[in-house]
Amino acid sequence: MNRVALGFAILGLAFAGAQGGQAADSSPPRAGDIYGVWSNPKGSVHIEIKPCGEGTCGNVVWANAEAQADVRKGSNRELIGMQLLRDFSPSGPVDWKGRVFVPDLNMTFSGQVRLLDRASLRAKGCLLPNFLCKSQVWTRVDPAGRAS
Repeated sequence: MNRVALGFAILGLAFAGAQGGQAADSSPPRAGDIYGVWSNPKGSVHIEIKPCGEGTCGNVVWANAEAQADVRKGSNRELIGMQLLRDFSPSGPVDWKGRVFVPDLNMTFSGQVRLLDRASLRAKGCLLPNFLCKSQVWTRVDPAGRAS
């Protein structure tokens, strides 16, 4: 996988759609539902989204061997533990805006997240604000979600 493609895949900049195999909770999402562990469509990277400082961030908590090797080859850094979602803050009832770091490109882009329901979110990344954007649907790894 080339470095640019991996960067987009890791951060949801080249999304393919929701993954099956997880029970969708179609109840309306709430702002706190963004917190938890989320999987990219390929299931190759899991990011934990949680409060950090005054904002919300997302750190890699698991990645398959191929994703780890690609990032290591491109940046000589470890993917696990890396903060990919940075400085996210609410921009609406179920929307957040912030910055997305692509480790193998060593670049940060504007990003948005929208909760679709309690089990899925749409992540969008743009090379420039609202220009050359791609999006994909990530699914919750812990489908029970947070306590009501």
